[in-house]
Amino acid sequence: MTAGQPPDFPTIYASEFAYVWKTLRRLGAPPKDTEDLTHDLFVVVHRRLPEYDASRPLRPWLFGIAVRVLSDYRQLFRNRREILDPVAATPDAVDQAPRQDESLAGSQARTLLMKALDLIDFDRRVVLVMHDLDEVSMPEIASTLDIPLNTAYSRLRLARTDVLAAVRRLSEPEGAA
Repeated sequence: MTAGQPPDFPTIYASEFAYVWKTLRRLGAPPKDTEDLTHDLFVVVHRRLPEYDASRPLRPWLFGIAVRVLSDYRQLFRNRREILDPVAATPDAVDQAPRQDESLAGSQARTLLMKALDLIDFDRRVVLVMHDLDEVSMPEIASTLDIPLNTAYSRLRLARTDVLAAVRRLSEPEGAA
């Protein structure tokens, strides 16, 4: 890749497939549709690659496309009526921890986070995932999502509050109120 020239499609596909898959799952893509959504995203990337500004980072651009692909998916009537099994929507975690108890605790924490993320507003979730999990700067998030910077900060603050509340609710023993 030379500076100023966009990478070729096969390079992007090979190097960013895992990132795109993980991003779609973090944004709430159902496990059964993640593969299709990933391929849909790369169809968009292939079509829009000539428009890509190579002076900007690739991952926020891909993230913006992921948001739009998933948003379009969620707006389809057939997906509005479907009730997803929240247990099946847990991420397939690959943990490098040597001890099983650490692995189990990490897996449980990821599962709890994914369930909590499923309970918050999509627009807030997008900003939270980009900032806290993908470590994208707030100005880049605002630019990628085409929203004012203050709106991005507000969504992040509200998303963090919503996730904490959801984690507390999900962590309460059943019957406790």
